[in-house]
Amino acid sequence: MPDCPMSVWLDWLIGFACAGLIAGLGYRKQWLSGSGAIAAAMMGTIYYAAGSLLWFGLLILFFISGSVLSRMKRERKRRMEQDYAKGSRRDAGQVFANGGLGMLLCLGNAIVPHEAWVLAFIGIMATVTADTWATELGSLSRKPPRSVLNGRVLEPGASGGVSLRGTLAAAAGGIIIGGAAWLFSLLSSSGNPYTDLSSFTSIVYGAWIMVLAGLVGGLAGCFADSYLGATVQLMHRCTVCGKIVETDMHHEQPTVYARGWRWMNNDMVNAVSSIIGGAVALLFLVI
Repeated sequence: MPDCPMSVWLDWLIGFACAGLIAGLGYRKQWLSGSGAIAAAMMGTIYYAAGSLLWFGLLILFFISGSVLSRMKRERKRRMEQDYAKGSRRDAGQVFANGGLGMLLCLGNAIVPHEAWVLAFIGIMATVTADTWATELGSLSRKPPRSVLNGRVLEPGASGGVSLRGTLAAAAGGIIIGGAAWLFSLLSSSGNPYTDLSSFTSIVYGAWIMVLAGLVGGLAGCFADSYLGATVQLMHRCTVCGKIVETDMHHEQPTVYARGWRWMNNDMVNAVSSIIGGAVALLFLVI
């Protein structure tokens, strides 16, 4: 971060203005709820002021791509949202679950810069992007998903379900995040060791490492999300139809506990799987 106090304040003001505009757009487009817009504006400000184009750019890339994909086949997905806590309009809890860990890494990098922060961040953002792309595009598959545990056929959107289309979408999301991270680093001249411009070899090596970190970290986190969803995620039973759902209301009636750890709701599943994706991406430090 710049040493000049005026430059620091200017970064925070610009970050607040940019993040506020994007959050306002998200609220107007119904991508964000009121609480989600406030959380996104605060988070985006920190990403911009404490980070660089890499940090802020990946956050915006995830947010916009996920929001656009959530509008595909909207009516079909609306029926799924009644059963599963993966609505297209994100609230503050969902915003922090997807971007809160990255925000902490951004602050850590601002205090003690190191490539480990960057790789972990790529893994985290690749995970949330891969999971979102897998959910939004996988749910449109003509073939139903299957349980990650035993291969049993599940309903579209069900926790713990995987499909070929969803897996390919997750891989694409992870690659996009890794490639974008490398490109944003080049454009911001952030001093990232993976974007050293001193030689062509360094540039190619940086692209290779960051794309691989996005792909492998994103897939690892995405499959961890499915595994947690199939095993320990909190699930409820509808008292009207008897269906197992993620939501605490179904058919306008309160649901009852069915299985899972009571604290492991969908937001916590997202957070834990993000940590796993970030940890896997860190393995590329030794390459």
